Amino acid sequence: MNAIEIRNLSKSFRGMYALDHLNMTVPVGAIYGFIGENGSGKSTTEKLICGHLVPDEGEIKLFGKDYTDAGVRVRVGALIENAGCFPNSSVWDNLMMQAINLGLKNRAEEIERVLKIVRMEDSARIKFKSCSLGMKQRVGIAMALLGEPALLILDEPINGLDTDGMRIMREILVDITQTYGCTVLISSHILGELEKIATHYGIIRQGRMVQELSAKDMESRARVFTSIKTKAPKSAKLVLEAKYDNVQEEDGYLRVYDVDDTEGIVEYLYQNGHVVSEIKKNKIGLEEYYIELMSKKEGK
Repeated sequence: MNAIEIRNLSKSFRGMYALDHLNMTVPVGAIYGFIGENGSGKSTTEKLICGHLVPDEGEIKLFGKDYTDAGVRVRVGALIENAGCFPNSSVWDNLMMQAINLGLKNRAEEIERVLKIVRMEDSARIKFKSCSLGMKQRVGIAMALLGEPALLILDEPINGLDTDGMRIMREILVDITQTYGCTVLISSHILGELEKIATHYGIIRQGRMVQELSAKDMESRARVFTSIKTKAPKSAKLVLEAKYDNVQEEDGYLRVYDVDDTEGIVEYLYQNGHVVSEIKKNKIGLEEYYIELMSKKEGK
């Protein structure tokens, strides 16, 4: 069973498609990285799943049931745009108001549980307005986790965070899936961070799904390249281009794509008067894979 199944989902505003017959599949237990440029339809999709918008056409199923089913709606938690907290109330009081709104029993115990998950058990009495951006994002996730949802939907939760804040957020999201079995749908522009935790990806463009793949699929499809540093990169590039099909210069390094023979590259350059000071093998990461995929779609 999948946590989310979307088929031919469309939504328009003033005659313009925000989503154009979108198809999407999120497996149970996944951390699904939802990727796309601004205006591609990510937030619209998330709002439709949460019931904040009504689709023009198409189907949304959550855990095999229609997304409007009351029994399945209570299994969904979300943080879209902001936490919606009262600034002059404490973290604890904001969580208590949400727990009451949800009709939860054992509210104090449930609040303690979610505060522990988001590493804020020692900050419960701080006023929300005094929290840092990272803390506010974690409070929003704590609110979304009240009631033990099986599906968590997060819209750009790591944007604007510092290095430590992003690290904590990564740990929380992995913990949510591995310890509590929650499926996470997360959108983000910070692809390097997303790559560290996502198990699956969905790449959306102009309201249509361009590609869905698992992290393992992306790893197998990502192109291998060898990075080289020499004293004269421009002339070394000309030498390499005489033998290898795809050579690029980036940030002071020469990249030879789709070639795994590092010894052969070093020897070839040496024979042609270039000494290699640094060499390493690598694979294209998520950000470069995304840029390359978008370039192909644009016909560049």
